[in-house]
Amino acid sequence: MSYKDQIAQTSKLIAAQNGTWDSISPESVARMQIQNRFQTGLDIARYTANIMRQDMAAYDADPSYYTQSLGCWHGFIAQQKMIAVKKHFGTTKQRYLYLSGWMIAALRSEFGPLPDQSMHEKTSVPALIEELYTFLRQADSRELNILFRDLDKARENGETAKETELLGKIENYETHVVPIIADIDAGFGNAEATYLLAKKMIEAGACALQIENQVSDEKQCGHQDGKVTVPHEDFLQKIRACRYAFLELGVPDGIIVARTDSLGAGLTKQIAVSKEAGDLGDQYNSFLDCEEIDPATARNGDVILNRNGKLLRPKRLPSNLFQFRSGTGEDRCVLDCITSLQNGADLIWIETEKPHIEQIAGMVDRIREVVPNAKLAYNNSPSFNWTLNFRQQVFDAWSAEGKDVSAYDRANLMSASYDETALGEEADTRIQNFQRDSAKRAGIFHHLITLPTYHTAALSTDNLAKDYFGEMGMLGYVAGVQRKEIRQGIACVKHQNMSGSDIGDDHKEYFAGEAALKAGGKDNTMNQFANAA
Repeated sequence: MSYKDQIAQTSKLIAAQNGTWDSISPESVARMQIQNRFQTGLDIARYTANIMRQDMAAYDADPSYYTQSLGCWHGFIAQQKMIAVKKHFGTTKQRYLYLSGWMIAALRSEFGPLPDQSMHEKTSVPALIEELYTFLRQADSRELNILFRDLDKARENGETAKETELLGKIENYETHVVPIIADIDAGFGNAEATYLLAKKMIEAGACALQIENQVSDEKQCGHQDGKVTVPHEDFLQKIRACRYAFLELGVPDGIIVARTDSLGAGLTKQIAVSKEAGDLGDQYNSFLDCEEIDPATARNGDVILNRNGKLLRPKRLPSNLFQFRSGTGEDRCVLDCITSLQNGADLIWIETEKPHIEQIAGMVDRIREVVPNAKLAYNNSPSFNWTLNFRQQVFDAWSAEGKDVSAYDRANLMSASYDETALGEEADTRIQNFQRDSAKRAGIFHHLITLPTYHTAALSTDNLAKDYFGEMGMLGYVAGVQRKEIRQGIACVKHQNMSGSDIGDDHKEYFAGEAALKAGGKDNTMNQFANAA
């Protein structure tokens, strides 16, 4: 419904109240309605799921239409990110948010900082989703409030053309609300527990759930050792649980991202159930590291498999875990991805040990032989040393081409002394183009960085502490923060406005008219930033 239509509709409603609502302004009501476009988290989930589906179709037609996100651990961080995106690019199209279980564990748990092992409260996941969308919706309210104030000023000044322009901006306003890909870890328990948590996450607004094939009570960060996977049928139960949650809540376009940690996981907690040779359980078990035995030499407590008439004993560790054969990681990843996509997943996620396009593409090529439109979400992880990895890739490529690399020490390529060299510049070019090139070559639809704002907060705080508590004193803040905020047009330099002070003033005027006691008068020190941001 248009802004004018909302005003007209409210006018009719007020007129029908026999004069008792005559003090209510129809235009003020319309403004409040527009500022509160999304009534519930489910409204957001349905809206953003549709965006993701459209983006996936656009990518299938042209891989240059890949999408991106940054992980956010607080609503304010998400809000400022999307404000910055709109400021710099004019649109939020193809830009999402990522909610990292790692950052919830490290920053949002009541236990204090925790490792990424699913030990944090699972209720903190939907709570953060709700918080992220609260701040994004507030960004909408703030920006629309600025447009409404400008509209009133244009009317007061008789600027008809300006009024028409502003009405057009209000009618065509683009929200800060974007899709969130939310990490549900390994499901926090059995399939029923996964379903219950998925419902809470969807009700909070999540349109995309990322779930991994590790055992839930032994879950590890994808970039740590000791990962333990589960048989395919166990994982597929949880994919189905997520789909049931989406369908029950009326979000049929909900996205499931199935993540495999098999590339770095050499262990399984259980042997899969197999009813006949070649079934899914048998394929999973075929990767186990086994030794052929004679029945006469079987030991007490042995687990024994019968394969092609041979008796095999899987190697079991003192931890009671079973070991996969070395070198089977890629084959297991491919099978994980194919089975997930064949059983309801929409996107796949392969957690790798380094950012290497051809490694990823090699697996995707095999997956697409079975599922031609397979698409990935890929973690452009801060756990990778991007500089060292890409400099070594360039070094190895040049060596293979017969180029002279004697000026470079491969083991020490992280050194700043290589920053301005031809090798360093070539590596930086490859890093710069990594997302575009891998979207085209390796089927990566969505690029995300899991923990970027964790690192930016630490870096900026370190710089401020060094300067402010050192010789620069107050200049450390002014030169390092505030002056840059003003000159770069950072909206929150007017922090009172960002927190909703002006919106509150306008509401007071709606409610009390000329009697309103407003905070934004001539003595508000925020007026010192009148020409900023």
